[in-house]
Amino acid sequence: MPGKCETSIDLDGAYEGFTVYLRDERGRSPHTVRAYLADLRDLFNFSVGKGCNRPSDLTLPLLRAWLATLHGAGQSRATIARKAASARAFTAWALRRGYAQTDPGVRLASPQVSRTLPTVLDVGQANAVMDHAGVASDDGDPVAIRDRCVVEVLYATGIRVSELCGIDIQDVDIGRRTVRVIGKGNKERVVPFGVPAAKAIAAWLEVRAQLAEPISGAALFVGARGGRLDQRAVRTTVGRLTRDAGVPKLAPHGLRHTAATHVLEGGADLRAVQELLGHATMATTQRYTHVSVERLRKIFVQAHPRAEDESV
Repeated sequence: MPGKCETSIDLDGAYEGFTVYLRDERGRSPHTVRAYLADLRDLFNFSVGKGCNRPSDLTLPLLRAWLATLHGAGQSRATIARKAASARAFTAWALRRGYAQTDPGVRLASPQVSRTLPTVLDVGQANAVMDHAGVASDDGDPVAIRDRCVVEVLYATGIRVSELCGIDIQDVDIGRRTVRVIGKGNKERVVPFGVPAAKAIAAWLEVRAQLAEPISGAALFVGARGGRLDQRAVRTTVGRLTRDAGVPKLAPHGLRHTAATHVLEGGADLRAVQELLGHATMATTQRYTHVSVERLRKIFVQAHPRAEDESV
């Protein structure tokens, strides 16, 4: 068991300090902070039951025992891997703060999680969604015009749904066809979009006042009650439009996957796609190369007359 540190901070005190670290120093989103803290509360409840009351009491065997109980409770491998990552983040922070003399999380292994390829639309399916949204907006209904703009911008830019909801009017430059977004870690980037998205934005701005209220502020997208459009409403919209267009039903992130895949298939290099998507590391972007290769393989099997001929 590690030796005692000079500080006598308990787990509750460390929990509060780690909360401030995630929120203020690391700039994590409220959703990410909640996820980390829920995992840590689970760990701390287990640890206290084992007589561990301070960060310095955490040991590798205790962390492994905690993960083992999660496995025994039927938690998925992905959930256990996420909780292990939360524990490692905390123990590394505790060591840096002087709340522990060692970092037991360094040697805490996570279960291997099988990476499933994200669902993406082919170009024809993506066009079908945009065409359907366009037809649905032909009657001039401001909500339908907004919804068309939402899917056009998501597909054109590959931005996250949280980034979409955070766009203000002044962030959009229709002349240059760019939009400024704030991504993970409060990082800002400028993303280009094409002519169809520019036309959709212009059409939406012409009718935005019909939904906007004083509480709308500078929000580009507003909801039926005038407030800034929220992520849940966007998910509902994308799911409905993809379903009604007769393609696989997607969440907004599915349009992000689709945009990234189509840009890569169009000849863009990985570094450019990384910049477009706002990925912190190239490893995250590289998953899309697997999507493209898998799609190519399926097309080859369907199209080549000897793709599956085992007689040769």
